This record gives sequence, C-alpha cells and structure tokens, in this order.
Amino acid sequence: MNAFSNTAAVAPAFPAASDERLLIPPAVEPRKTGTRRLALGRTIPFGALIGPALLLVIWSIGSIAGLIDPRTLPAPWSVIGTAIDLIAEGKLQHHLMTSAWRAAQGLVFGILIGTILALISGLSRLGEAIIDGAVQIKRAIPTLALIPLLMLWFGIGEGMKVTTIALAVLIPIYIQTHSSLRSIDSRYVELAQTLRMGYGEFIRQVILPGALPGFFLGLRFAVTYAWLSLVVVEQVNATSGIGYMIDLARNYGQTDIIIVGLVVYALLGLASDGIVRFFQERSLSWRRTLAD
Repeated sequence: MNAFSNTAAVAPAFPAASDERLLIPPAVEPRKTGTRRLALGRTIPFGALIGPALLLVIWSIGSIAGLIDPRTLPAPWSVIGTAIDLIAEGKLQHHLMTSAWRAAQGLVFGILIGTILALISGLSRLGEAIIDGAVQIKRAIPTLALIPLLMLWFGIGEGMKVTTIALAVLIPIYIQTHSSLRSIDSRYVELAQTLRMGYGEFIRQVILPGALPGFFLGLRFAVTYAWLSLVVVEQVNATSGIGYMIDLARNYGQTDIIIVGLVVYALLGLASDGIVRFFQERSLSWRRTLAD
C-alpha cells in the first residue's frame, strides 16, 4: 500500500453534499413580540363605572346587614328618596344651577387668564421674567388660604367666590401649558425656519399644536380644582348652592342631604372631566399613545 492510500485511510470522512445541512446550525427565529401584547389592550366598556358600582354594592350590603349605622351613613335607597324629594320641591335644581353658574364663571376667567399668561411667558424671555416668578409664588400659596384676604378686598359676595375659583383654575392651566410650550422640540423650530414660516404661521402650525397636550392636561386639573374651591366658597355667606345646602344640612344633622350634595359634586366632577377628555381625544386624534 502506497503513501497516498495510507493518507486516504487516516483522512477524516467528510459528509456528502446531501448531508451539508447537518453542519449548518438551525436558524434562530426572532421572538415575535407584537405591540398588542405589550399594550394595555382593548378598552373595557363602561370601565369607569366599575369602581363606583362596586362601592355602591358594598354600601348596600353593609346597610342591609346592619354593619353601617344609618345615622352615620344612610342606606343608598334612603339617599335616593331624599334626592327625589329635593327634586320634587325644586330645591336641588335651584342649588345646582347656582353652583354650576359660579363654577362656570370662575372656570372661564381662570382658563383665559392662565392661557394668556402661559403664552406670554412661554414665548418670551421677558414675559417669563415678569410673569413666571409671580405665578410660582401663587402656586406655593394655597388658594383657600387667600380667602380671608379676598373677603377684605371683594367682600363676601359673588365676586369673592368667582375670584377664588379663578385663582385655583389658572395655576394648572398656566403650569401645564407653559411646560408644553417650553418642551417643543427645537428641530421643529429649525424646520419652520427652513420653510421660511412667518411668526403667525409658526404659532398656528407648530406652537399651538405642541401646547395642546399640556393645555388639556391642565384643563382636567382645572375643572377638578374649580369644584373643590366651590365647595368651600359656597359655605361663606352663601344663600344658595350645593355647598350651602350641605352646610345647612350639617347644622340640622341631615346626613342624607349631605350625601346627596356630595354625590352631586361627584357627578359634576365626572361629567366635566368626561367632557374635557372627549374634546381632548378629538383634538389630539393625530397622536398615537399607549392607550390607543
């Protein structure tokens, strides 16, 4: 046997061409992680009502089982009966209209003032130097702490009540709108300069759309603060309003009327927040968020 045959004998045997696939490791397929799995999922129909409904069920069970003293917290059906009586007498509608009008006035004035101040401060260094410090000082002072001073300035009439609500409203409007204005990406400004946009067109096409998310967020806080302030101011020399009705019921120990007033405040808060969210979704439909 020659040297060549010896070499061939000790040479390793290579697989045939048909077995080449055995030498190639199987491809590792990328793990499919769709955004749908990481997202929040579909919106639950009437999901906002699940929590209140659960509380109502617990309240009813506690009342039926005698675990809740009716003098401390009347049963739900007792509260509903009291509300029906107040509606039949026309008292609830009268107080509701008075409270809604006060809150609407304060809300409108607060939104207008807060938005104007935010635009001036957010679009001008000089405006920021003049306005922002004063607003931050007001932010650090609780609005309700100003009521004694406002009573000296405006008396104890409607002017004081509306001013208190407006002061509570303008702070979240200003803070959120100003923050959104200053958070607009500078690349949009450079693009507007490249396209030779005028200042008015730049405000309409870039600034206002960029500030809308913050404005609506501030508006949601603002409507909540409006109702919170209304509760307090309506207990200061008021002759009508939901807060006056609650304070009068407290003097006579009428817990059921107090609960009716609180439920009305809760419904007003939920309704106003729902209205703001409706317009927010319509105005910001171009955004894609985690909730979509």
